[in-house]
Amino acid sequence: MLIGRSPVRISFAGGGTDLPSYYEQFGGCVLSTAINKYFYTILGNRTDGRVQVISSDLRLFGNWSDLRTLPAQGSGLEIPLAVLKDLGAEFSADLFLASEIPPGTGLGSSASVCVNLLKVLTTYLHAPLSKYDLAERAYRITRFGLGRHVGKQDEYAAAFGGLNFIRFNTDGSTQVEPLQLDPAVLSALQSNLMLFFTGAAHHSWDLLADQEQSTRQAGPAVEALHEVKEAAVMMKEALLCGNLEHFGHLLDDAWQAKKRVSLHISTPRIDRLYEAARENGALGGKLTGAGGGGFLLLYAEPARQQAVREALHAEGVQEMAFAFDAQGAHVIVNDPFIDRDQHAGTRWTFLPIGRAAAV
Repeated sequence: MLIGRSPVRISFAGGGTDLPSYYEQFGGCVLSTAINKYFYTILGNRTDGRVQVISSDLRLFGNWSDLRTLPAQGSGLEIPLAVLKDLGAEFSADLFLASEIPPGTGLGSSASVCVNLLKVLTTYLHAPLSKYDLAERAYRITRFGLGRHVGKQDEYAAAFGGLNFIRFNTDGSTQVEPLQLDPAVLSALQSNLMLFFTGAAHHSWDLLADQEQSTRQAGPAVEALHEVKEAAVMMKEALLCGNLEHFGHLLDDAWQAKKRVSLHISTPRIDRLYEAARENGALGGKLTGAGGGGFLLLYAEPARQQAVREALHAEGVQEMAFAFDAQGAHVIVNDPFIDRDQHAGTRWTFLPIGRAAAV
């Protein structure tokens, strides 16, 4: 049996510049951190030649004997099917999928699903991937296998974990720079961040498709993305210098620029929630995904957080506590003895009975 988990992320600035329509022209960058809300895959032994997938979040299951003949789309289990088809390996297993957050909340959950499945299955098949290869392959499965308009940031955040400045180069390569902050600064940053669920779950693919179309035409959207990218650079420098107040103000600057990328990024309700938070002491904030709904991220010093909390609770918005994740995607259980599956247990060595007795 194998159990793997991968985190979701909160993005501070740079979202949209990780789309190929932007970074292939100008190069992009994102500042983000993984958080301790996880997607899990449990892989169990099966001996009948079939693969069964159960998603507790979507309340869906499927059971197949020949994955190569199935379309990846239309079943509701598009991501696990796309991963299985991309791997192209013959094996039999039960896959149980579960998440600590609902889908479509702007935290990169779809990418976390894809990264986690790849991590677990490549471990099971004894074909492990580096973090870079894991992230890039997950991105390509979603972008090209499923044909979705996605950027790269979510896959890299899920694969690597931690607080990172991620560059997307014009040649398609990616560089992940972990930020080594003073422990006191990192702790204060975490304490000063708040997450509130706006109650509007969504999938970002249509919004990202709209952004890609706007990016291909020189104009206000591209200029706004230039500002978003510059904000990511300045926020990185603010963190490295330990200037968290400046970071909070830059978060607001980046959000104001991001809203100019597309009319669909914010809504009147989200604007009202954000202004209520600002009026009660938040220095800055943003939506955590492509826009339209999901989680509202806010920066507020501890002395002002109760006022912010009360203002948003009055609007019917609930807060979600979280902490930073530093591990990224990894296997947390790899034990062949739970279900007698010798494909698992890559850390175990099996010896013939006679040799084992001699030892």
